[in-house]
Amino acid sequence: MRLKRLWVRHREKVAVVVFLALVIVVMSPSHTFRDLIKREEEGVVQVDGLRKKDYHDYNYLKIETLQKGPGENGMGATLDPSLEKEKDEFYKVNGFNARLSDEIALNRSLKDIRHPKCKERLYLADLPTAAVIVPFHNEHWSTLLRTAISAYNRAPSHLLREIILVDDASTKDFLGKKLDDYLAKHLPIARVVRLPDRWGLIRARLEGAKHATADVLIFLDSHTECAINWLPPLLEPIAIDYKTAVCPFIDVVDFETFEYRAQDEGRRGAFDWEFYYKRLPVLPEDEKNMPEPFKSPIMAGGLFAISSQFFWELGGYDPGLDIWGGEQYELSFKVWQCHGMMVDAPCSRIGHIYRKFAPFPNPRKDNFVARNYRRVAEVWMDEYKQYLYMRQPGWLTVDTKDLSEQLAVRERNKCHSFKWFMENVAFDLIKHYPLIEPPDYCNGTIQSVADPKLCVDTKMKGQFDRLDSLGECSPSSQFQFQLTAYKDLRPLKSHNCFDVPELKDDRAPVLLFGCHKGLGNQMWKYDPESQMIHFGHYSGHCLDCSTSTLEVYVTRCDPTSSTQRWRWSYVNNERLQNYDTLDPKP
Repeated sequence: MRLKRLWVRHREKVAVVVFLALVIVVMSPSHTFRDLIKREEEGVVQVDGLRKKDYHDYNYLKIETLQKGPGENGMGATLDPSLEKEKDEFYKVNGFNARLSDEIALNRSLKDIRHPKCKERLYLADLPTAAVIVPFHNEHWSTLLRTAISAYNRAPSHLLREIILVDDASTKDFLGKKLDDYLAKHLPIARVVRLPDRWGLIRARLEGAKHATADVLIFLDSHTECAINWLPPLLEPIAIDYKTAVCPFIDVVDFETFEYRAQDEGRRGAFDWEFYYKRLPVLPEDEKNMPEPFKSPIMAGGLFAISSQFFWELGGYDPGLDIWGGEQYELSFKVWQCHGMMVDAPCSRIGHIYRKFAPFPNPRKDNFVARNYRRVAEVWMDEYKQYLYMRQPGWLTVDTKDLSEQLAVRERNKCHSFKWFMENVAFDLIKHYPLIEPPDYCNGTIQSVADPKLCVDTKMKGQFDRLDSLGECSPSSQFQFQLTAYKDLRPLKSHNCFDVPELKDDRAPVLLFGCHKGLGNQMWKYDPESQMIHFGHYSGHCLDCSTSTLEVYVTRCDPTSSTQRWRWSYVNNERLQNYDTLDPKP
């Protein structure tokens, strides 16, 4: 495995210089021990009666400005065309551009995209210690090491006690002795805990937590990058109240170019009634107080901090949850219902590679995700579980196995009901994700009037893919669509919507992108008289196609064009007549 540059550790040199300076000061008769204490406390100030300090490592930030090379400052990079074959091979086994990752320094610099007030923010001078826990299975060498190195380099050294990498039965040779040797030489704060066989993400996290000795457990995915001063904002809310779980802002590391960029500037975690993770707008009062931590009902699941004491009081993760799936809901419900709190900390930012595709086959053939979801629902959701089963009746046939220990956790902690959670924590969730979905405006096939044998065809594409084709009409699922009550257009029962990220007059591409129910670039309207599908709010653009090349796109509306006319299988004319007055968010 070739790396463009080796990771260079600067802090050891600085530590030696500081130590020698202290020795000289101690030996000098003109300085007393009290002077030393005073100097040590110079960075601490009193704020509202609390001892606080600035944790930024300005020496390290200055060093980062001197770094040169691909990907520095979080910029995107590209590979030399001669490496295209290697790039493709690495893509197949990783789901991202791993070959490019090897050209980027393990300790690359990142631009500071935090809220401006984060640069001035002080944190409690006495913060708890942290253990970073990173489960991995066949992770790529440079992305795994960049995860650990970025966490270490950008954290105050006295606060980060340990980095625990949990190897979930990896089969790549370099993740064995080579990794152990590298860590021993370059990053001795990190160690590997190896599982005897494939346990899955949830149990790997549990095992890592059992080995941790620090006050706070911080769980990270194995392809992340911790940004400037990421640790203190996660620790301070826990120092104030140990029953607080804290999530960072999760940024995007582009799977193709490794550009580091913001995903957004804050949303609250939520779920729909099929247990898809969703996000709600930040409350107005929290928007005004940015970048202060704000409450969030549900964590994304991969990146968060929680006190070790509170984690184990809650029983950790339910050990009956298998591999992955549902764990973020279980822990979120536990935290809130069992007298805790969960917040997002805007001043802590961590980048995450969202893979282009999942390169690993499911480790199990049974429906372990459905069983996980049902275990969570049966223990924590009370009467609200019926709304999950209404949409997924097959979950009722899944054997949950023994739930007695999890029910005992709820009883032991005297936890609130799920009704309490819905009314006090996720109080606006039903507004965005109603218990019973309102009817569609239209659904079924979208047939071309210009050539009635052709219909819009997803070709079973997924998120981020371009929707660019017509196909011969068929009742199969890839030809079924909905114009939903949220005024978005999507494949039937999908959570990806028709999205036009870049509007132009000539053949603007239509992508499939995660539905956000926010109108904008996912808003569509069908006119049954003209049979045209209009995009946006009076944008003057419509869905169009070429019956010769079988392409689908958006162009300027032309009432005389037959290629802009479409016929739906089912049209709810009464709802369409009231389209402009109906609220897309019931």
